[in-house]
Amino acid sequence: MSEEILKKLQRERVTLATINRRGWAFFLDELIISILFSIIYTDSFAKATSLEQVIELTNILFLQVVILKVIYHTFFVWMYGATVGKILLKIKVVSIEDFDNPNLLNSFIRATVRIVSEFIFYLGFLWAFFDKAKQAWHDKAAKTVVVNV
Repeated sequence: MSEEILKKLQRERVTLATINRRGWAFFLDELIISILFSIIYTDSFAKATSLEQVIELTNILFLQVVILKVIYHTFFVWMYGATVGKILLKIKVVSIEDFDNPNLLNSFIRATVRIVSEFIFYLGFLWAFFDKAKQAWHDKAAKTVVVNV
């Protein structure tokens, strides 16, 4: 499958984004999500009077963080083909079928599998290092690749 993707990319004169750029985009997106989370829950954390309360609150809010990440990645990839981090690094997620933004379902699948990959020690992300088309598990599941703009 990777060979077919590479041939299609070459035919369309589209280049794959480097792992380095994808890594920086990942870092920026995580930073943005962390800042959003902090803004949304500042009052809750301000009321905590001990480290134990902060840890308990963090555990309680864990699901909300996961939901925020899925919404963030689904929305931006569906609407713009890129999250804010990817936009800043001039890379984009495209469907391997038509090189357009992934549809809503594939964007959701990509965001969800991305979270699963995070939970299992980022193994799905590491997969991209060894894949000829640089597809992580979430790219394979959503039938997408990350390309330079």
